Amino acid sequence: MRRSIIALAALTATLFTASSRAEEKVLNIGDPAPALAVSSFVKGDKVEKFEPGKTYVVEFWATWCGPCKQSIPHLTELAHKYKDKDVQMIGVDVWEQDTKLVEPFLKEMGDKMDYAVALDTVTEGGDPMQGAMAKTWLSAAEEHGIPTAFVIRDGKIQWIGHPMSMEEPLGKIVAGDWNGESLAKERLAKKEVEKKLSTIRSSLAAFQRSKDYKGLVIFLDKATANDEALAKEMEWMKFMALCNGGDVEKGLELGAKLKKANWDNAGMLNRDAWDVVDTALTDVDPRVAKLAVEMATRANELMKEEQFQVLDTLAQAQFRAGDFAAAAASEEKAIKAFNDHVTEDSPAAKAYLKQFQDRLEKFQKATEKKDAA
Repeated sequence: MRRSIIALAALTATLFTASSRAEEKVLNIGDPAPALAVSSFVKGDKVEKFEPGKTYVVEFWATWCGPCKQSIPHLTELAHKYKDKDVQMIGVDVWEQDTKLVEPFLKEMGDKMDYAVALDTVTEGGDPMQGAMAKTWLSAAEEHGIPTAFVIRDGKIQWIGHPMSMEEPLGKIVAGDWNGESLAKERLAKKEVEKKLSTIRSSLAAFQRSKDYKGLVIFLDKATANDEALAKEMEWMKFMALCNGGDVEKGLELGAKLKKANWDNAGMLNRDAWDVVDTALTDVDPRVAKLAVEMATRANELMKEEQFQVLDTLAQAQFRAGDFAAAAASEEKAIKAFNDHVTEDSPAAKAYLKQFQDRLEKFQKATEKKDAA
């Protein structure tokens, strides 16, 4: 309980600090688009500025980003669809440790990446995370992941989000049937919640290290009291804490709610499933494992069995549920998807792949032992 009090005190202080930053300007829908501060265009027509009456999609990606590679063919489809509607697609490579990898990547993608591609401007020997485009677009908009797309019309930002969710808003923007005012307000509200979430997460480590899940539930209830939006955003963490020992019955009830709410969101389903079958956990209630299998199976369907993280989550959930053969089969698919989509040969990539391979071996041995029994 003492740890809960200390963590809550720290949370109060950090939330106050976050609220004092609330007036900082966040680049948002409706704002003038920043300048195109790219170093060069390595494919397609060069774009120097945003022209009135024309629509632009500025999409941020990197060669090492698996989800980016998956979204690229979709962007090409949209580029072809709106080619005669004054829509210019621009893929901006950011956060790239070695830009020499870009040209081979473009050759590998070929016609699947059929739109203009540019490189971020990074000072010689500088940090790619601090590139001109990364700072003035992604950081300014408080977007911390890629792929992320910005749609610009008449020099103003009309929409910001994941490129796989862009088709409907882009169509409305091109047709002149778009009003982003309410979306802009929602986005700012969401960013404020995200700031509070970041401060809460910094206080969670003590509970997770000690596996004090009951204390974590109490902490979360106190931290989100009288803040409905924050409480809703932290439901996934409460679900994890409840299922891992806080109160399994309540965890299953909350998990069913999350599964229904996120049924068409692969990312959230994958996150929620992994949190309750994580390899770091000692024990998992069979009912929780079954729920995680349902979540991960749906996420895998949505991703068309092409996302290696989702396949890995599904494998781990199946293993926890006692279906060792299915777990091994899913992990084999995860390894194949990883090899298909990750082109870099870095120590980090090798370590990631080894985790999958080690899990596959574990699942195969469990299958053999079960069959021999």
